[in-house]
Amino acid sequence: MGDGSTTTIEASFETREAADIAVEHLVQQLGVSRPDIFIQPAADRNTAGLAPSGGDASHEEGARRDAPLEGEIQVSADVSLSQVGAVKRCLGEAGALWVSSR
Repeated sequence: MGDGSTTTIEASFETREAADIAVEHLVQQLGVSRPDIFIQPAADRNTAGLAPSGGDASHEEGARRDAPLEGEIQVSADVSLSQVGAVKRCLGEAGALWVSSR
């Protein structure tokens, strides 16, 4: 980021699939640089989210049970101050449970 006028936007998602979609929208629609976006569990434990999604949900024998469903997935992005509103809207439209800035 050029002049140092940046902030971090954080959002929480119920599934890894929703978090991945949010990241793709940030990169493709808003031009946020991929190295400025981070995905991690919202808590201390590794997790695939709160509910099965994507390949976990469409398994032939029902939802897979081997993926840890231990909590929310957090997406954070370091963005310029001019992008804050658009990034918050994008994350909300992608299904964020909450969005905040720090």
